[in-house]
This record gives sequence, C-alpha cells and structure tokens, in this order.
Amino acid sequence: MRTDMETQQYKKMTETPVPRLIITLGIPTTISMLVTNIYNMADTYFVGKIGTSASGAVGIVFGLMAIIQAFGFMFGHGAGSIISRRLGARDVKSASRFASTSFVSSLVVGAVIMVLGFLFLNPLMRLLGSTDTILPYARTYASFILLAAPFMASSCVMNNILRYEGRAALAMVGLTSGGILNIFGDWLLMDGFGLGVMGAGLSTAVSQIISFCILLFMFLSGKTESKFALKWVTKDLGDVVMICKTGLPSLMRQGLTSVSTMVLNGQAAIYGDAAVAAMSIVNRICSFIFSVALGIGQGFQPVSAFNYGAKKYGRVRQGFCFTLGLSEVLLGTIAVVGMIYSSHFVAFFRNDPKVITIGNFALSVQLAALFFQPLTVCSNMLFQSVGKNGKATFLAMLRSGLCFIPVIALLSKVLGLTGVEISQTVADVLAFFISLPFTLRFLGELKREEQKNC
Repeated sequence: MRTDMETQQYKKMTETPVPRLIITLGIPTTISMLVTNIYNMADTYFVGKIGTSASGAVGIVFGLMAIIQAFGFMFGHGAGSIISRRLGARDVKSASRFASTSFVSSLVVGAVIMVLGFLFLNPLMRLLGSTDTILPYARTYASFILLAAPFMASSCVMNNILRYEGRAALAMVGLTSGGILNIFGDWLLMDGFGLGVMGAGLSTAVSQIISFCILLFMFLSGKTESKFALKWVTKDLGDVVMICKTGLPSLMRQGLTSVSTMVLNGQAAIYGDAAVAAMSIVNRICSFIFSVALGIGQGFQPVSAFNYGAKKYGRVRQGFCFTLGLSEVLLGTIAVVGMIYSSHFVAFFRNDPKVITIGNFALSVQLAALFFQPLTVCSNMLFQSVGKNGKATFLAMLRSGLCFIPVIALLSKVLGLTGVEISQTVADVLAFFISLPFTLRFLGELKREEQKNC
C-alpha cells in the first residue's frame, strides 16, 4: 500500500512543470557543489600561504580525493539512477535493497583504499605527480584524507541517493554543513594553532566525518523513501553488478579526473614547482566553476530518471533542453567575467610572479572551454540517468581520458609548457563534437517514443 509521502513525491516528480522542478532540485545541488569546491579552495588558499611546494601538494592530494570520490560516485550514481527509476515505477521495496547495498559497498571500498593508501603512501604520491620538495607536504595531507576515505565514499552515495529521490535540499544540508566546518577548521587549525598542512588535512577529515553523520541521519530518521538496513543488503551478485554498470560512467569520469590530474602534474613538474602550483590553482578554480554545470545537471538527473521510469518521455526531452540552455547562459557569463580577472584569481591563492604568469594564461584558455562543457555534461548525465550505460560510460571517458591524455601527451611535446596549459581546452572542444551526434540521435528516439504513447 502506497504511503502519502510516496504518492506526493510521485506527483511532484511527474507533474511539476519541468523547468521549475529542475531549478528546485538544481539550486540545492549547485549550492552543495559550490560549497564543496569552496572548502577545497579554502585548503588551496590557506596552504598557499606556507609556500609554493605546499601549494603544489594540494593539487597532488586532489588526485587522491578524486580516486575516493570516483568509487563513491560509482555506487551513488549507480544506485541512485536505479532507485529513481524504481520509484518512478512505484517499486519502493527494491529501492531500499539497492540503497543499502550501495551504502555498505562504498564503506568497504573506502576502507580498502585507506589500507592500501597507507601501505603504498610514497609511491602513490609520486604516481600522482609529487616532486621531492612537494612530497613531505603531500604525505602529511594525504594521511588525513585516507583516514576519512570510508566516510568520504559513503557520503557520496547518500548524497546521490537523496538527489535521485528528489530530496536535494536534504543532501545540501549534509554537504554544506561539512564544507562550512572545513573552512572554519582551516582558519582555526592553520592560522590559529599554526599546524600548517597537518591542520588542513585534519580539518578536511573531521568535516567529512561530520557530513557523513548528518547525511546518515536523514536515512535513519525516516526522511527518505529508500531505507538502510543490513537485512536489505542484497545476496544477489547481479544487483551489485547492475549498480556498478550503471555507475561506471561516474567511476570513469571521476577516475579519469584523477588520472588526468596525475598526468597534468607530471607534465607540469618538468617546469618546476611553480608550474605544478599554478596548474593546481587553475584546476581548483575551474572545478569550482564547473560545479555550476554539474549542479544544474545533477538537478536534471532525478527528473530524467524518474520520468523515464514513468514513461513520460516528453518531460525527459524538455528537461534536457532546459538544462542545456540554462547551463550555457550561466557558464558563458562566468567565462567572460573570469577572463577579465584571471590574473587576480590566481594571485589570490599564491602571490608568486612565476605562478601568476603560468596560471593567468592557463586559466584564460580553460575558461574559453566553458562554452563547450554544458553539452558534454548534460549528455552524459542523460544517458546515465536513463540506464544507457554503454553510451554514458563512453561519453564520461572523453573529457579527462580519451581526449585529454593523448592531447596533453602530444601538445606538451610540440609546444612545451604552452601545450600543457591549453590541453584541457582542446580536449573539451573534441568532447563536445563527439558527444553531439549521440545526443541528437537519442533525443530523436525519445520523441518517437513520446509520439507512440500519445
């Protein structure tokens, strides 16, 4: 028997005007993404006060965090997409099975990453691009991130399940609370107690644990349709495979972000710590801006998944077009403003002439790519949310993998440091043109399905 909460949520997701629904879900998600990136940038700012090598360590550990988040997003997006479609089909029982399974799986994988990370800490930091002078700072910072790995991974799962259920505001509370505490913790531990990089790492770890506790409370207090319980963890390996297959695009996207960061740091290290620091700062700034597109796109995902499960294909098409248009306007505006003040943004994090010179050009070029990113983001999220796992995985691999890695390998040899600086922009343009035909074809298929149901 359906509860009033289930009926109200179904009506909300299938009857609310699509633009209003996406904005309602997208605003809390965008705020969550921005706050998450703000506290990452706070680490960059406070650590940058120590020195250029310490600032470079933030970029190195950013790659480690991307690995942890990659698995968290795999289980979170994988289970979330399935849960949303099951709820759209009004199958609440199986939604709880997938929620419990993905939560436990992420805790286990996070613990494995923690153990392996400590066993191979030095090789891991060097693999992520650390130089000899950056290594001591990177080791200290990474140790705290590894301690928080299980909480970080499972928080990604809970955040995404909440979003896919259409409860983005609850997810926002959990993430922003941890983010704000991390910013305060950076100031207190680094400036107040003078703990340096150790303070930044400790602050991040504590904030992740607090965020985990707040998100877990949302599930245990009955605020969600899907529930957590050990008895609901599946005994069917096929369910785990389904979660992983559906979440594979997220693993590829986040995992390749880590790989691309490692490759970028390695290429930048040829030109010294200033180049590593500059590209790390540019990455953080661009990740902050990119989170706007991700936030809006993640507001679209539950709308597309839920309505696809309910066979309301016209709402899926309408949602995609609205999300794409809104993302283009917002990111285009940010790109123009950012190009005007690019040198000031870089100098804010590290007032070193070499860092500013390298970072100013790299940031300006990467901002130009913002006009091409919305289509690739929205397309990837569309395919993942409706269960088109093969296409979603391929498109997810483009920006930071299939396009970026060959491009930076080629351009760094031909153009040197300039090639390193422009590689991400070239990769974004290529990803745009590769994604376009896939998207147009699928939108046509949705239109035909909509006409059949009329």
